[in-house]
Amino acid sequence: MIRLSASSVTDLPRCRWAQANDRLRTYHDTEWGQPVKDSRQLWELLVLESFQAGLSWNTVLQKRENFRKAFAGFVPEKVALFTPEDEARLMQDAGIIRSRSKISATIANARAWLAMHEAGENFADFAWSMVPGAPIRNRTGQVLGQSAQSRALSVALKRRGFRFVGPVIVYAWMQAAGMVDDHEPTCFRYNP
Repeated sequence: MIRLSASSVTDLPRCRWAQANDRLRTYHDTEWGQPVKDSRQLWELLVLESFQAGLSWNTVLQKRENFRKAFAGFVPEKVALFTPEDEARLMQDAGIIRSRSKISATIANARAWLAMHEAGENFADFAWSMVPGAPIRNRTGQVLGQSAQSRALSVALKRRGFRFVGPVIVYAWMQAAGMVDDHEPTCFRYNP
């Protein structure tokens, strides 16, 4: 994680999306794009990215701790055991984004993650194998919505039983998890 002094935080040039408020600035400066190699943490990021679909990332960040409580600390082994009653309970939880399809997909994705784990397939190794020599550095200066790698990873995830993992969601996940380095050329974290 990158550590910044309080005096320098507001003066740094950042990616445009991260300039709206302190929460986004802090997330951008300390988390976004940092390589995540822990399987459980990668799954947590995938859950959050799937809930972000159609909404702003700021909305998800505001509710992140509520998501953590609602989904058993993002422990896939626990979420995989959720029942229809748990799904109904989550639909009543005003602290999270109440989308039945996203909640259902999260439970299914926990089961898919667990099936991979039980079969001896490490989720982090699997995800990172899609970007050998990673991170992929986007030096076009353009914000991409998806890539050949996110399309391939989306297909591979779906084959393993994951849901709500289209190529756009997967690309955003790859950015967040550091598989893709997409900082804008004017950003202080841009690495040419």
